[in-house]
Amino acid sequence: MPSALTLRGTALLNNALLNKGTAFTEAERREYGLEGLLPTQVETLDRQVERIHRHLEAKPSNLERYIYLSGLRDQNQTLFYRVLMSNPAQFVPIVYAPTLAAVCQQFSHIYRRPRGMYISLDMRGRIRDVLRNWPTDNVRFLCVTTGGRILGLGDIGVNGMGIPIGKLDLYTACGAVPPEVLLPVQLDIGTTNSALRADPLYLGLRREPPPLEELDGFVEEFVSAVKEVFPNCCLHFEDWKGTDALHYLDKYRNTALCYNDDIQGTAAVTLAGLITALKIKNETLAQQRFLFLGAGSSGLGTADMLISALKQEGISEQEAIERITLMDVNGLLETSRTDLSPQQKRYAKAMPPSRDLLATIKAIKPTVLIGVSTSGGAFTQEVVETMSALNERPIIFPLSLPQKNAECTAEQAYEWSQGQALFAAGLQFPEVEMNGRTFYPGQANNFYIFPALGLAVYATCPKHITDDMVIETARALADQVDPASRERGRLFPPQSDILEVSVTSAARIAEFIFDQSAATVERPKDIRAWIESLTYSPRYAD
Repeated sequence: MPSALTLRGTALLNNALLNKGTAFTEAERREYGLEGLLPTQVETLDRQVERIHRHLEAKPSNLERYIYLSGLRDQNQTLFYRVLMSNPAQFVPIVYAPTLAAVCQQFSHIYRRPRGMYISLDMRGRIRDVLRNWPTDNVRFLCVTTGGRILGLGDIGVNGMGIPIGKLDLYTACGAVPPEVLLPVQLDIGTTNSALRADPLYLGLRREPPPLEELDGFVEEFVSAVKEVFPNCCLHFEDWKGTDALHYLDKYRNTALCYNDDIQGTAAVTLAGLITALKIKNETLAQQRFLFLGAGSSGLGTADMLISALKQEGISEQEAIERITLMDVNGLLETSRTDLSPQQKRYAKAMPPSRDLLATIKAIKPTVLIGVSTSGGAFTQEVVETMSALNERPIIFPLSLPQKNAECTAEQAYEWSQGQALFAAGLQFPEVEMNGRTFYPGQANNFYIFPALGLAVYATCPKHITDDMVIETARALADQVDPASRERGRLFPPQSDILEVSVTSAARIAEFIFDQSAATVERPKDIRAWIESLTYSPRYAD
């Protein structure tokens, strides 16, 4: 608690980090000048949580619940995280996807007060000085977006700030990373969205984004400034335009501590689901043929991660590439195309041009079908039935968000495959009852990955995050799906157990980092106990 010479009275009640609200004791109320400023009853933190739950139940929509919780975080950070951590399965969909899609669409209209930092093109030449306006230099994770590709909504500029805020909330709620070391950042580079630029309430620059050369200089200054002002910080790139996402991950992955969740996180959670599905099938990755509908940053990142995982199983890089086929909006990635990026050319097949997903399935006979296309309904009944004819247990992952962009629903996948599909989507579909059986759709959500990886990185302080570390995160997650759950077709652990899952994964990742001599701290005798000792617990200070 603050001393009598620091915060008192309403100043203390208005400080979200120190405020206890009705939980201030009678002695604290006298000492800090709070008498008369609070109702008489002294409450426990659990009683306060009960009241918040009742408030939330009365709200008419998850968007209203998000706005309410945002206000709570600004008033009482401890209570906010206690509420989130009391039931992550309930609150993750409110403070993260799918509610964040609506939040981001309306961000400038529902804006209440600042959170995080906004670094605009107008600040070029003085970004270091601007970053020093943040009240602490002990920032360990900085989640940064340009708003260039948000949840299937396209370029929404500074309205994308809801994503870094939400992601970092989950670092704490799902991974127990202390909130005081987290910083959400919006790089305001303008937006291609003319409707937003014309909106009188839009909060960002009203201009088009700069050309790549100019953007490179701006990002370089930003990254250099972060490394200087926050020297122990990990840069978490989030929801950049696809080509920019690949470009900047490639540029900085070996020179900075950085991570791209759209590329590496999506790849890791997809890999974890595949590993679990293959345990059910009693098969290996090396036995699979993969077809992606979607060849942007998520598709390419997942394909690249699969190659790394296949190489761990003794498959050569070229053999791994041969097992992976991708299609995008212009069709099959094949050698006659002249519009492919360097990253896409790696996967170009010596096959005739085709825009026909069904024909491609019949030609290459994939065992795994992954959708990252944002093309809602692209996995038609005929597509699923063909996958089922080719495979006794087809693996079908329609990962696009939001729901209208999902390539198929869980109910469709199970019905059209006669209940044989091993299914995971980017969002949580409800359980499906069919022919007396209950099917449990998996959610390949990145919150199974980045909080655990973040906690391990927070603890071990490596200089870089490698693909092998990310793959270990995926394997650690998959190994927490027990045989009984796999018997029911579950591909991921229960979301209600996410904090325990993340801590267990973090301990294993940390052990891997130590084994690779990549940590910059001394190895403890008991890694699990050490990880637990570093975690955040939402309690009021005595």
